[in-house]
Amino acid sequence: MDDALPDRGLTGGPSEHDRLEPGRPHTAPSRRVPRPRGLAPPRGGAGGVRPGGPLVNLPRAVPAIAVVTVAVLLAVSPWYGYHRDELYFRMLGERPRLGYFDTPPLTPLIARLSTEVFGDTVVALRIVPALCTGALVVLVALAARELGGGRTAQILAAAGTATSVLPLMAGHALLTLTPDLVLWSAVTLCLLRVLLRGDGRYWLWAGALCGIAAYNRHLIVVLLGCAGLGVLLAGPREVPRDWRLWAGALLALAVASPNLVYQATHDWPQLQMAQALKIDEGADNRAAFIPLQFVLLGPVQTVVCVAGWLRLWRDRRVRCLAVAYPVACALVLYSGGRPDYTGGFLLYLFAAGCVAAAGWRWRKALIAALAVDAVVAVVVALPVVPAASLADTPVAAVNEVARESVGMRDLAAQTARVVNGLPAAERAGAVLLAVNYGEAGALRRWAGEFGLPAVYSGHNELWWWGPPPEGTRVVVSVGYPPAHLRTVFADCAAAGRLSGLPGEEQGVPITVCRDPLRSWQELWPIMRNYS
Repeated sequence: MDDALPDRGLTGGPSEHDRLEPGRPHTAPSRRVPRPRGLAPPRGGAGGVRPGGPLVNLPRAVPAIAVVTVAVLLAVSPWYGYHRDELYFRMLGERPRLGYFDTPPLTPLIARLSTEVFGDTVVALRIVPALCTGALVVLVALAARELGGGRTAQILAAAGTATSVLPLMAGHALLTLTPDLVLWSAVTLCLLRVLLRGDGRYWLWAGALCGIAAYNRHLIVVLLGCAGLGVLLAGPREVPRDWRLWAGALLALAVASPNLVYQATHDWPQLQMAQALKIDEGADNRAAFIPLQFVLLGPVQTVVCVAGWLRLWRDRRVRCLAVAYPVACALVLYSGGRPDYTGGFLLYLFAAGCVAAAGWRWRKALIAALAVDAVVAVVVALPVVPAASLADTPVAAVNEVARESVGMRDLAAQTARVVNGLPAAERAGAVLLAVNYGEAGALRRWAGEFGLPAVYSGHNELWWWGPPPEGTRVVVSVGYPPAHLRTVFADCAAAGRLSGLPGEEQGVPITVCRDPLRSWQELWPIMRNYS
């Protein structure tokens, strides 16, 4: 493999990598091997480590940071309440499948197992996310170590990840983002071990992890595709010649094949969903993409990411990962994808940047800035603002997870008051009709507590669960526009609007409708909504 180009950091002084021996294995340990000019023996303690060293013996501070992060996330997990996506995944988990229209099965399966093992509570759903974030902290530190970072760089990587906005949000709630960040970081670590050590066995590990990641979101192909294009454009040229790369690709396909078969036999619903999202949210996502690249981890972490990108670019062995990030940005912008789709790329850039930052003369100022940034990240990403005040703060505008986690139980309670106000004869045969999966998930979650009837929805996967039974005459609708309902029911009456919710459910209409004008089999296609 090509040797790394000397990296002198942003200040022009020697960085930790300048003091490392090259990562080639020594064929004759007893002989002195001449060091390339410009490199010095690795330092102990806080200095650099020998590339190719084992992935053990991390500084004790790294697992300590991970444990504290998990503890904090678990401590705040009951605050606010369920996020709308958590309620949806809990609902999907009641019907385990190899795939759903709008999501692969891993996150709903985690929701199902969490409720079965830990109980049907919001805290139970958030145990796995907290553990995932603890693992993520360690993985980013390991990536920094793989890139030549010593004790300081690894601790900086762990602490900076633990106090970044995106990892904290992913660790607070069960989102598809939650397992994604961990799996992507694990795959990236495997790539680093291949590129820096020439250890092709890690292609097999990467393949297995990619196959698993495909059960969560198919976006893992973005990481692989962009890194692969980086290899073709910037090398190392020998990578495609390693048969273990292709064995790893076959392993990934084998592991992911049940979900791929589901997609193929159901007319590729993920592609349909991607097109629906592009139409529904593409313009907004493009407008927010560049600003959010600066705040997904945090403004100070972004500075470190820039240094990390430069470090990767200067090292021929890992230059392909520097190429991968702008390619991914272009792809996400073109497709109208969510800005957080690049989160996995930013984490490895941050790890590389921590290696450079560990040698900066103004490192103490950087640490102080990261501490200030950590306070802001905690306020933005975690439920520390009182729920009653959230709607009046910038946090509600910035953090969708926060604003959509307040008041979901109230949504069910307010709907229950309308249902309980129906005449007894109507109440016995009534059903609920929710315009989106968050409402449906909330009504399903608290149906037993409030005595709610069965809930139906035309949103995403729930449309495929079918319409209400034929003969259903009375519907309590949550969210559907009354004007639309009046075109399909003989009688519709406004019953109120949701209140006290800082998210998109605020002001949503509740309508009581009677006597559908057509059969439910005829009505159900026009209720379908992919978004």
